[in-house]
Amino acid sequence: MIPTLNAAGSLGGVLAACAGLPVVVVDGGSTDGTAELARAAGARLVAAPRGRGVQLAAGAEAAEGEWLFFLHADTRPGPGWRDALRAAMRDPGRAHYLRFALDDPSPEARRLERQVAWRCRVLALPYGDQGLLISRALYDAVGGFRPLPLMEDVDLVRRLGRRRLAPMPAEAITSAARWRREGWRRRSARNLLCLSLWFLGLPPGMIRRIYG
Repeated sequence: MIPTLNAAGSLGGVLAACAGLPVVVVDGGSTDGTAELARAAGARLVAAPRGRGVQLAAGAEAAEGEWLFFLHADTRPGPGWRDALRAAMRDPGRAHYLRFALDDPSPEARRLERQVAWRCRVLALPYGDQGLLISRALYDAVGGFRPLPLMEDVDLVRRLGRRRLAPMPAEAITSAARWRREGWRRRSARNLLCLSLWFLGLPPGMIRRIYG
């Protein structure tokens, strides 16, 4: 399940990594050829109103099968991920996420990866750019993705709780373009601010404007 909005620049690599699998691309109104790229790769294309929570919920509703795997359009699963997913499917009582990695060789990228690993280990708070594998039964039991413009991933994993989350021994390699463009510290600080405002109860629509 891949939500997209003008993601033609990164979607090709994600679709190539997922070749041979029944991929659902949920598009929020792209104008850059994203839809054509998805069709050419053999993915099922679903249209939905713009907003990642809405799009992910629509994709889950359209998908078939007993397992759902959610992945961002700028996040490519790394080596060994298919074996990791197969192993995780022996544990349908928990949702499973990949290890966060960035496609950048800089020390700043490694530092951020360590910070995310700490957040997952201590706070049990993986984000959507780490992928999420969850059985249909568990997804339905916790209420699935809510139609939020932002923080839909945090909302879902908080409802799952620590005991129903487990890491997988493979990477989700995310584009570092946003950090390079905005600055490593500035982008990370903004992300942390948005998370803090979420826990303080600020409406997601307002947080979305801060997130950028």
